[in-house]
Amino acid sequence: MPKNFIAELQWRGMIHDMMPGTEEALNKQVRSGYIGFDPTADSLHVGHLVQIMTLVHFQRAGHKPFALVGGATGMVGDPSGKSDERNLLDSSTLDHNVQCVKDQLSRFLDFNDSETGAEMVNNYDWFKNMNFLDFIRDVGKHITVNYMMAKDLVKKRLETGLSFTEFSYQLVQGYDFYWLNEHKNCIVQLGGSDQWGNIVTGTELIRRKSGNEAYAVTTPLIKKADGTKFGKTASGAVWLDANRTTPYEFYQFWLNASDSDSENYIKIFTLLEKDGIDKLIAEHRAEPHMRKLQKAVAEDITERVHGKEELEIAIAASNILFGKSTADDLKKLSEKNFFAIFDGVPTAEVDRSDIENGMTIVDALSSKTGFLASNGEAKRELKGNAISVNKEKVGEDCIITPETLINDKYVLLGKGKKNNYILVVK
Repeated sequence: MPKNFIAELQWRGMIHDMMPGTEEALNKQVRSGYIGFDPTADSLHVGHLVQIMTLVHFQRAGHKPFALVGGATGMVGDPSGKSDERNLLDSSTLDHNVQCVKDQLSRFLDFNDSETGAEMVNNYDWFKNMNFLDFIRDVGKHITVNYMMAKDLVKKRLETGLSFTEFSYQLVQGYDFYWLNEHKNCIVQLGGSDQWGNIVTGTELIRRKSGNEAYAVTTPLIKKADGTKFGKTASGAVWLDANRTTPYEFYQFWLNASDSDSENYIKIFTLLEKDGIDKLIAEHRAEPHMRKLQKAVAEDITERVHGKEELEIAIAASNILFGKSTADDLKKLSEKNFFAIFDGVPTAEVDRSDIENGMTIVDALSSKTGFLASNGEAKRELKGNAISVNKEKVGEDCIITPETLINDKYVLLGKGKKNNYILVVK
């Protein structure tokens, strides 16, 4: 018998709404359900993690999850929660994005041949051979315009303008549910609360076309305690792709969360059990300065998304930022992580020949770079033990050689605790 999936989501604060009878239907036997992901970019972002974790819990409860990538719906665009028309993507871009999304989802879900093994489906596979006349005959006739107009997501967009393309999106998504219900025995569609209208259009289509059972479950949209949008930083979205958001930046996003947000995140984004979470929250409240919750969330999610090795590098990078590091820690950093940590730090270029011949620390600080105003200032700071090379204190006798370089290219110079400079070797 499956575990109680709905009860699991409820104590984690992951239920916004659901159709009557859903819990009972899922508790009877192994069932199938799905969530759709529109491949509008070549990476998912942390805003998708709630839905991903919902599928993870669905599988862990003993059910079979389907992850639908919208190769077809990505060409249409969903008006839900948006004020403007979405830019449509060409087929080659969509194909690339679909593959990237598939790769990322496979880090979370167990894709195997068992009864509960996850499957990926692409709605382009069932739409590619359907023409417009087939669609309006076999799908459109079952859902009235009045029914579609009554949806909040449509009402909100009517004032600013809504194309027929986006208006039809709920029919297209509804047909996804119908197709999966007919061919994969999916009885429940899961999604964010902004998808409720689209999901129930699917249940209505199933009811009218086949009379099969179908249910809907939605999760709340995550909001930060300060009212700002979850998953956004000053530099933009926090992506799951390491090329878009470095593992260090990803780790820092969770580490910098507020105490109240972290109490929610630990429930939603980790697989820790209730007793363990309650204990962590109690410990954190007793010693909030230790940031145990933030660290637990950051470590769990970063390892899941990027792997253990990248997590260790992200932790080392964080230690570097806060002064608890060595030259060896710096030399382990990738170029991307290095510049993610020291974003905005002043840089200066020097010739490689100068390094190969041995550059004095005074020249590196002053005459060759202009980091400090004069050789005299450089010597005074060195005498005061204020200068470091790659986070290690040095004196006036320090010589910078090729062995000093990070990634065979950089040297991190420091003055005091707050002033850093990067020497770039060309």
